Amino acid sequence: MNYQPRGISTLQGPASYQSEVEAAQALLKNQPTWNGVSAEAVARMRLQNRFRTGLDVARYTAALMRADMAAYDNDPTKYTQSLGCWHGFIAQQKLISVKKHFGGKTDRTYLYLSGWMIAALRSEFGPLPDQSMHEKTSVPALIEELYTFLRQADSRELNDIFRNLDEARKEGDNTREKELIAKIDNFQTHVVPVIADIDAGFGNAEATYLLAKKMIEAGACALQIENQVSDEKQCGHQDGKVTVPHEVFIAKIRACRHAFLELGVEDGVIVTRTDSLGAGLTQQIAVSHKPGDLGDKYNSFLDCEEITAENARNGDVIINRNGKMLRPKRLPSNLYQFRPGTGEDRCVLDSITSLQNGADLLWIETEKPHIEQIAKMVDRIREVVPNAKLAYNNSPSFNWTLNFRWQVYDAMKEAGKDVSKYNRAELMKPEYDETPLAIEADERIRTFQADSAKRAGIFHHLITLPTYHTAALSTDNLAREYFGEQGMLGYVKNVQRQEIRQGIACAKHQNMAGSDIGDDHKEYFAGEAALKAGGAHNTMNQFG
Repeated sequence: MNYQPRGISTLQGPASYQSEVEAAQALLKNQPTWNGVSAEAVARMRLQNRFRTGLDVARYTAALMRADMAAYDNDPTKYTQSLGCWHGFIAQQKLISVKKHFGGKTDRTYLYLSGWMIAALRSEFGPLPDQSMHEKTSVPALIEELYTFLRQADSRELNDIFRNLDEARKEGDNTREKELIAKIDNFQTHVVPVIADIDAGFGNAEATYLLAKKMIEAGACALQIENQVSDEKQCGHQDGKVTVPHEVFIAKIRACRHAFLELGVEDGVIVTRTDSLGAGLTQQIAVSHKPGDLGDKYNSFLDCEEITAENARNGDVIINRNGKMLRPKRLPSNLYQFRPGTGEDRCVLDSITSLQNGADLLWIETEKPHIEQIAKMVDRIREVVPNAKLAYNNSPSFNWTLNFRWQVYDAMKEAGKDVSKYNRAELMKPEYDETPLAIEADERIRTFQADSAKRAGIFHHLITLPTYHTAALSTDNLAREYFGEQGMLGYVKNVQRQEIRQGIACAKHQNMAGSDIGDDHKEYFAGEAALKAGGAHNTMNQFG
């Protein structure tokens, strides 16, 4: 399948440098009072601001993501990845690093916006659990922030090229000048798709639609929504999750699709998450009109007991199952419980139903990273929807070390190998780190994404909370050194010296914050009268 972007979505790059200069020259020629405005400066600023609105971003990244999905259908080694970001600066540094280390390209690299991290780090209430208690407006606000920083990364990198171009012209180096213009014309943006978490929709379908619009207008091309009850929402890796009947969830899928279409983002992607594997409760009994319909299938998983005149109570809800009158078991919380052991069957039904009603990608929340567990469900889903594919949460909520050491231990034991030197209950201990078991477990972790992309239909691998944990770890290490015996050396040796030697862009933090861009703008606006910050006495010159 070769995907062709629809409507006004486009994968085309910006206009060429020369065509932008010529367009600006033609404009200024007819404006004699706009003296002092340079056509080349206008062209540069336009190229630095390729994406003028969030909808420009959403349309571009939606088409990009659709093309990636089609490529994966043809070749499952072409899976995509993302890291969760809770601040625009984190997103910017991630993409700058990707471009630095991978040949200037960001192919198949996305960002994930986690509702968990917004709740924990971005709410005005302070740190909150992942229960949709944070301000829903903080979700589109963070999307806008992410793209503000990514667009600034574009502007900064192009600005450096423009400066090099001026230097080449000053030196009369025509070959270098042509190389730099080609670099501008072939520039790859830092702007990549964001998969944005809309939780369970923050209310009814209308509330979901309204929030979806704000998220799309901010730049989101992909919305991830889960089948939990909005006002009982829990983190996918905690207990107490409550799902909704399929028709309730489908209405929210439709709400998201209408929002995309209303705003002209025809390639918008909807990721539907099922929490049924770990959710044993439902708030509602589904409406069913005839045996075998969707409501009947949902209700068939309810844990029921036969009702008699003797055990009947006021307020009982009664369903007819195979000619028997049954009472679903209702908890003191007024919730109904599903039969134990039905989680996988419900996940499969949820997934098929979502794909048949407008979803583009699936997300099955699991309790451990186990390829065969995921693949077993995907195989069943693909019997009905052959090109079904997943986004999968490579979650920090899993103890990856322990889970994979358990998997290897169990495989060794099943194969009849000697495991007497291993204590399964203590496999996390560092003394096991260099053992054959631990080495094999680490290799399985290393290849987990590639292996599951091929075996389990996982198109997109994401880590929800990585930068939450890296910020905590790096800050802990810095504080331990700086406030301890190392003092200032704790910062210089472990932070600044490493930034310089590894070529981390923000070692020149003034440049990263836009100081050089501002200097060039001052020159555009004021000419020789510009008072610039980047002169001989700027201490950033110490960084080369």
